[in-house]
Amino acid sequence: MNRSTACTRSLVPEATQTDCRANRKGRLVDSQRQHLQSGIVLVTFAAMSLVSLSIVAPATRVTAAPPEPTLQPLFRVVDLDLGESTQVELADGSKALVKLIDVQETRDPIRNAVRRARVAVEVNGKSTTLDAANYQLPVTFAGVQIDCTITKGYYSNTNDDTWGLEKSSRLRLWPAGSPWMAPGTFVSPVKQRWFASGTQFSNEPTFVDGGETPSSKKIYYHNDLDFGGCEALVEVVAAVDARVVSAANNVLPGFEGTPVRPRYDVVYLLDDRGWYYRNSHLHTIDVKPGDRVKMGQRIGLLGKEGGSGGWSHLHFGIVSRQPSAKWGTQEAYAFAWEAYLREQKPAVLAIARPHQLILSGDTVTLDGTKSWAADVKPLRFEWTFTDGSTAIGATVQRKYPSPGTYSEILKVTDAAGHVGYDFADVQVINRADPEKVAPTIQAAYAPSLNLKAGQVAMFKVRTFRTTHGEERWDFGDGSPAVTVKSDGAVNKLAKDGFAITEHRFGKPGNYLVRVERSNERGEPAITHLWVPVEP
Repeated sequence: MNRSTACTRSLVPEATQTDCRANRKGRLVDSQRQHLQSGIVLVTFAAMSLVSLSIVAPATRVTAAPPEPTLQPLFRVVDLDLGESTQVELADGSKALVKLIDVQETRDPIRNAVRRARVAVEVNGKSTTLDAANYQLPVTFAGVQIDCTITKGYYSNTNDDTWGLEKSSRLRLWPAGSPWMAPGTFVSPVKQRWFASGTQFSNEPTFVDGGETPSSKKIYYHNDLDFGGCEALVEVVAAVDARVVSAANNVLPGFEGTPVRPRYDVVYLLDDRGWYYRNSHLHTIDVKPGDRVKMGQRIGLLGKEGGSGGWSHLHFGIVSRQPSAKWGTQEAYAFAWEAYLREQKPAVLAIARPHQLILSGDTVTLDGTKSWAADVKPLRFEWTFTDGSTAIGATVQRKYPSPGTYSEILKVTDAAGHVGYDFADVQVINRADPEKVAPTIQAAYAPSLNLKAGQVAMFKVRTFRTTHGEERWDFGDGSPAVTVKSDGAVNKLAKDGFAITEHRFGKPGNYLVRVERSNERGEPAITHLWVPVEP
């Protein structure tokens, strides 16, 4: 992320968001001042108001008109108001008639933040309901693939316009059977296992961070993808073939009025679709403005710099022209998911996210239905809770009487016996005193891909909102517990903020690693890591 991206998230509170919001707002306001043609509907067919510059000498700059985008997406984008319909010509030349019937949004009782948005749509005369973002993928229906990326209700209690949405909802449509991104044009931006650490993905609201508390009125909804990872140990790569238009505090001249906002920890790429790719919080940067980078080429190392809030992650976001003619987020979850499947070919992916936020004494539904397997046969869902109890089923209900940050284990097994694990983060606020918020915690390890038995793995942890106590690691292999002490994130960007330990797993297997720390009130912060170890 950067201060103009997703400054913070539920995993790590108290990041400074003041200039984060100012920069996010500024990048869109600047673009709105341009003279744009009306009727732009397709994200990538809009001509970019960029300037390609060849620096001949310090005193002589030769500018040229930017080239037209040469790479077109496989999907079409439409913004619709309630009751509005439109005919969409898809990438294969077929047509689909789409109508927005209804929008329903569910908000939490703590901050009135949108936690779930659902739209009823009619496609080619048939009706269905779609969830907007929040780890949802496009679905096949009525001869098309379709998803909803954002609804207007997210604007009701935020100062930000990161989406450029002016109507009730945004839909994207692909031909049935089409890839979501053209094969060979997009790769995963981080070299690590899927969900190797915490995430904050599209439309998840930040929680009590950046000076926010349960009583704060304005909310920052995370519009891009935050991939948690091990600081300075995870490679960040170019997701596409692209030109580096900004790196660190340097930016190519002529990019005024674009989404580029240079900062010392940020790299912006511009691809042949005319899309901008922001990579933020980098520990180190390996490219410079003007470089041409190939898809998969290293551009830096994942870190916690800039407006990260002190947790280590890559903020990855795409900005493109939207049907409103504004710059706005191009939802990237499906693209990253599809690229990871191509590259790593997992048999199963367990999904227990997004994170949950409730008051003590309330009941929450934990949901594993977004999990996936290459084998289409039914999956088995097993839950293990922090108190040691268990449950079976894709969805389960769970009551939390005490404040804290809890991590519930989801195990998904396919018909062939392949397993995947994920963890549902549940943040419980003290009903009697909501402003006293329990601590949160981030853990990460590296390498998360192809770790071998006997190989040294690096584990890093940082707890937020408390300096009391210590972190306690249980590596799940019968070895003695290990105690460390991170800094409590008093200084968000402290170089030694994470407590570090090393561990070797003697045998191959799937290890569930647990780390926790409590504050002076005894409120726990618990998280888990899934560590697959190969022979």
